[in-house]
Amino acid sequence: MSKVGKSSRRRPRKRICPPPPLRSQRMYIRLDPAKIGLFRFLLEGYDNLGIFTVTNKFKGILQLWYSPHQKKEIRQFLQALRTEMDVEVVSTGLEKKTSLFGEKIS
Repeated sequence: MSKVGKSSRRRPRKRICPPPPLRSQRMYIRLDPAKIGLFRFLLEGYDNLGIFTVTNKFKGILQLWYSPHQKKEIRQFLQALRTEMDVEVVSTGLEKKTSLFGEKIS
């Protein structure tokens, strides 16, 4: 018996997962306060790329936390979001460098 017509199957490569980060990164964004709920649903729809809290509900300023490994995905998400609403990155949150315990890092 011959093995005619048998195709070779390749196994999919395992995705290399980077080590867990020691801390998360954050950025402050500004959007229309009426669109905060829509922002939440869209962020959840993008596989929960990050979490956020409302810093100023009257000005629509949000603090967004995300994994440093997903910085590219967060930027792509915000770029895609600009088709739905006006989103402005106010600050990346890297101006003050502190450790997890509040100690200043030089």
